[in-house]
Amino acid sequence: MISNRDEVTQLILASKVTKGIKWHDVAEALSLSKEWTTAACLGQMTFNKQQAEIVGEIFSLPDEAIAWLQIVPYKGSLPTAVPSDPLIYRWYEIVNVYGSTIKELIHEEFGDGIMSAIDFSMDIQREEDPKGDRVNVVLSGKFLPYKEY
Repeated sequence: MISNRDEVTQLILASKVTKGIKWHDVAEALSLSKEWTTAACLGQMTFNKQQAEIVGEIFSLPDEAIAWLQIVPYKGSLPTAVPSDPLIYRWYEIVNVYGSTIKELIHEEFGDGIMSAIDFSMDIQREEDPKGDRVNVVLSGKFLPYKEY
């Protein structure tokens, strides 16, 4: 018996390793971005019934797991406030170093508000460079102004 969404994520990851599945192949089967698909498979987004069934087939999941894929998850996948994984920690470092700059420039350009993580897209690509390949990440979120009331 599966008791939470994290258990489904572990089933997906185990199957991914065993079968040699790539995230971009799963995304292609769903006709979605690899970024959103990966987040959903890792338990951060909700699949609809058709999507969950496709994911279930790809990863050989039981019906119970397919049902869990359709439940709105508890978002936030990091186990600690300050991440210990080196790659994730670097993102934390970027926000610590550049967060106030990002905030200042967004407010200067758009006014008082936030960048949505709900109406949001992300694109991650390899950028070839003779001095060593680079990671190119584009984040795009709708600006949501604070309203007066």
